[in-house]
Amino acid sequence: MSNETSNATSNQSSKTGRGRLMILFTIVVVLALIAYGAWWAIFARHAETTDDAYVGGNVVQVTPQAGGTVVAIHADDTELVQAGAPLVELDRRDAQVALDQAQAQLAQAVREVRNLYANNSTLEASVRLRSADLQRAREDLARRQELSGSGAISREEIEHARSAVRSAESALDAARRQLASNQVLTDRTSVARHPNVQRAAAQVEAAHLAYARAVIPAPITGYVAKRSVQVGQRVAPGAPLLSIVPLDMLWVDANFKEVQISRMRIGQPVTLHSDLYGSDVVFHGKVAGLSAGTGSAFSLLPAQNASGNWIKVVQRVPVRVTLDPDELRAHPLRVGVSMEARVDISDAAGTSLAAGAVRAEPAYRTDAFAASGKEAEALIARIIADNGGSTTQH
Repeated sequence: MSNETSNATSNQSSKTGRGRLMILFTIVVVLALIAYGAWWAIFARHAETTDDAYVGGNVVQVTPQAGGTVVAIHADDTELVQAGAPLVELDRRDAQVALDQAQAQLAQAVREVRNLYANNSTLEASVRLRSADLQRAREDLARRQELSGSGAISREEIEHARSAVRSAESALDAARRQLASNQVLTDRTSVARHPNVQRAAAQVEAAHLAYARAVIPAPITGYVAKRSVQVGQRVAPGAPLLSIVPLDMLWVDANFKEVQISRMRIGQPVTLHSDLYGSDVVFHGKVAGLSAGTGSAFSLLPAQNASGNWIKVVQRVPVRVTLDPDELRAHPLRVGVSMEARVDISDAAGTSLAAGAVRAEPAYRTDAFAASGKEAEALIARIIADNGGSTTQH
């Protein structure tokens, strides 16, 4: 009897323990659900996350503007180059010969135009001389006509005097026409601005540009990547030589599912983590814009959903996220590295598309090629001055 009583008591105790465990488990589950609901209501529903995000940046391809043989390479992969610094040098000898010829032609053009201006003075003096000859011929004719009545002058001499007047008039007319013709070539211009000089100057500028383009500068400050050019290689204009990646102008392309972007707006804050640094380093950014199409629409081989069997696949829309420059300097990223992005969508008052305003300034600019143009202008001005082209007659 005692054994049966103890067994019953033991069974009842175990049932009571299991019941307590079930109640405790139920309470834990309910609390977890409440906590999850509170977390979702306060935080999760106001954010969209993705790990399909990668760092993007400008990969500036360096190409020659003129053909030639590579004689020097000043930078290699992974090296930092400054904007305007020489990257690749081409053989300059042919360009130097062409530049020397153009300079000589410009000098000759300046001297020929100066001669045109000098001819104006010579022709003006000729006109004055012919005018004096005409005046003298007319006076001779008048004197002979006065003496014709007395019989002292024959009619033949009078006719000779008249012929001399007509000859002087023709000579004066020819001199005036020559002066007018020469003045047409020099009217309302100077030696430096004469069309012949300007044409020769343009040839000097073209030759100087070809000479200067034998040294290929870095269009932007960044790191060299994908160098393919080799010393001794014959390159053609437009052939890719190497690339430069400016690591201070990076962004993130985060690919969100189409069901995630309904409340996504430009300017919303974004927190990001990089696989490069782990979760300890947090990057902050803002939504800069949403792509006008899905990734598949811009792929090399877009899907043909109207043909064959069709299976619906949730599409992803690229979202560009700008990064904090100070954080980029503290923790440099690389183009293509993976990121995790979390967009705070609690404020959905903005727009998902950029406004249609026209940029007041270019998005990107380089002045690395401006120096060659200024050098050409200085060279042209020096050649004109050295050959007496400072004349300002009109």
